[in-house]
Amino acid sequence: MDRALLIISTICFLGAVVRTGIALRAGVFRPGKFNFLAIGAGFVFQTAFLSVRGHAVGRCPLTNLFEVFIFLAWSVALFYMLVGPTYRLSLMGAFTAPLVVLLQGFALIASIDIPHLVKLPANPSLEFHASVSLVAYGAFALACIAGVMYLVQERQLKTHHLHSIFYHLPPLTDLFAAITRLLWWGFVLYTVGIVSGFFTGRPLPRVQVVAAIGVWLLYGAILQGRHLRRIAPKRVAALCIVGFSVALTLLWGITFSAQTRSMP
Repeated sequence: MDRALLIISTICFLGAVVRTGIALRAGVFRPGKFNFLAIGAGFVFQTAFLSVRGHAVGRCPLTNLFEVFIFLAWSVALFYMLVGPTYRLSLMGAFTAPLVVLLQGFALIASIDIPHLVKLPANPSLEFHASVSLVAYGAFALACIAGVMYLVQERQLKTHHLHSIFYHLPPLTDLFAAITRLLWWGFVLYTVGIVSGFFTGRPLPRVQVVAAIGVWLLYGAILQGRHLRRIAPKRVAALCIVGFSVALTLLWGITFSAQTRSMP
């Protein structure tokens, strides 16, 4: 039942990807409500999946890598739904949907949905720490997407090769403002996630703590450079892509809430 919900969700996001691909191939892309409605429907089915899986495992559904990937995809869609309508109805959806399809498609195909036979009692503090950290990843992911959009538009302006896609991208100033807001949301949530990890009542794996703090310092440095205007907007956009790529590598080192102790 739960996997069926996830498959339907993935099909909804894939519909947005296909529609955008056909429009771009024809050179007649126009922003509209289809992508937003498709992603909104996918988000609803994502939420339904997480609810059903959570009731099945008796805790926040972050008990294996499969659930972590789905929770991350849900966090990306959540922040997409939260950003303003100017971004929701522009190419933001066209850039967001492929990432969600990639995350959920990998989770469905790979053999990573492995239940843990021995489970510790549910720890609300640990689950708060884990879920807040992954929601922060959603903000970082959307900042990465906005960074890609910024670089695409900046490149087209520099080369004077303006494709139809250019006219449906938000202005560079608006994109950079969105990147900054998303970075701050992600940084604050990630800070809460890291701090709450020290109040779970269980020891934290040293390697994970060091890696998580490293990611926190990286995003802190990006924000500090942005605040002091020492890093150019183009460099900030590029660093958003680098930062999220680095953060993703931590997912493979997770010890899960149903198994032992901590999240990155």
